[in-house]
Amino acid sequence: MKLPVWKPFYYLLKIARFPVVWETSVGAVVFSVNREGKREYLLLHYPSGHFDFAKGHIEPGETEEMTLRRETEEETGIADLKVFSKRTSIRYFYVAKGNERARRIREGRAIWIFKDVHFYPAQTTNGQRVILSHEHVGSLWLPYEQALQKVTFENARRVLRETESHLIALGE
Repeated sequence: MKLPVWKPFYYLLKIARFPVVWETSVGAVVFSVNREGKREYLLLHYPSGHFDFAKGHIEPGETEEMTLRRETEEETGIADLKVFSKRTSIRYFYVAKGNERARRIREGRAIWIFKDVHFYPAQTTNGQRVILSHEHVGSLWLPYEQALQKVTFENARRVLRETESHLIALGE
């Protein structure tokens, strides 16, 4: 289902008592520099088949950076991060399916989700060691061009393009 991801539309659906919620998450575009001095990006393989970045919900009392660090460590085992200030945001809508749908219904939560996700570049020096959470079925470290081809969604490609441009401008 393709709905406009627009706050007034969300409020209209909410007033009409549709099972909608607006959520905010924070994620990291994790990268490392390999032995040849080339940047490689970490992509996570989700059970639904798509490739994307680590991200998750902001918990009460957390800043965006705290969420980024917690979610990245939970999903990848990576704790050593140099977080850059460049923030790239995306917005999308989806209807929960499968286990997520069942869990949301059980918890009395909405199944139509409007979402804002804020991503920040984050460099690690852990040698590309990844310890995956139950949320993922695999991971890849890829150079920029290959990562750009591998990420599934156009929103993620835009995030990656903006991240790479920012890092080049910084001389990183």
